[in-house]
Amino acid sequence: MTPTGDPVAAGEVVVALDVGGTGIKCALVAPDGTARHVERHPTGAARGPRAVVETILTVAEGLAGKARADGLTPVAVGVAVPGVIDEAAGIAAWSANVGFRDVPLRDLVTARLGLPAALGHDVRAGGVAEARLGAGRESRHVLFVAIGTGIAAAHVVDGVAATGAHGAAGELGHVVVRPGGAPCGCGSAGCLETVASAAAVGRRYSELAGVPATAAEVAALARTGDALAGQVWRETVDALADGLLTAQSLYDVELIVLGGGLAEADAALLDPLRPALRSRLTFRREPRLVRAALGDEAGCLGAALLALDRLGRVP
Repeated sequence: MTPTGDPVAAGEVVVALDVGGTGIKCALVAPDGTARHVERHPTGAARGPRAVVETILTVAEGLAGKARADGLTPVAVGVAVPGVIDEAAGIAAWSANVGFRDVPLRDLVTARLGLPAALGHDVRAGGVAEARLGAGRESRHVLFVAIGTGIAAAHVVDGVAATGAHGAAGELGHVVVRPGGAPCGCGSAGCLETVASAAAVGRRYSELAGVPATAAEVAALARTGDALAGQVWRETVDALADGLLTAQSLYDVELIVLGGGLAEADAALLDPLRPALRSRLTFRREPRLVRAALGDEAGCLGAALLALDRLGRVP
């Protein structure tokens, strides 16, 4: 990292975008990982992938212009998107959320802005941010698990996330924990995210109670002693413990960081999940289990870290 006392480095920023199916979180981030300016924009995924790409390019260009207008110097761009990402080639290979198919997004960003760019997976970017700047900054071996509409994970060692041979590492949500269970969008059945994602929690309670509910509402009802909500919450915790057992068997991490919407339940989730996981571990070492520290800023900060890595600056 360039010393913060260097007046040139103090004015340098990277343009960072975390692209989701609904919104784009953006920031201008200094080399020390500090956000200097933050924006949010709608993704507009319903308009199709070409329109989404144009939105990404336009937003990035606008942020670079904002930096220059404020006397800052944009030096690189980092973009995090969902789906299967070939980070080495800079290609968004596939994304159901935004319709990408083999989009050379990194090169498109560089061509539009004239800046070096990095492309990464949204959850892996969030995992890198949590490992370097957030809850995992004191740990070498970290598993970041994002539990939202779906479930995905990032295995981060010494601040670097494993991508896998095909850019698809970390699909913890598609580990089968309930064979023969509910059908999953991936084509299998009984996947972890069909039971324990935030979407699944709300859906399961709604099916049983006959009234719509969100995962946050189910968690709140469970805390008040509502029997049906308590049943759904226990099923969720048990499924998560099974999924995390598989993850710990594979990765042997010292720390598991839970993020995403379901982690907002905090102690209501972590307090029963810790002993549930512990009871399953047998010979395996127990990892510490904590809530993410960066919230929904993790993906955007992670995108910035990818860009800084491309420049050879590691906060």
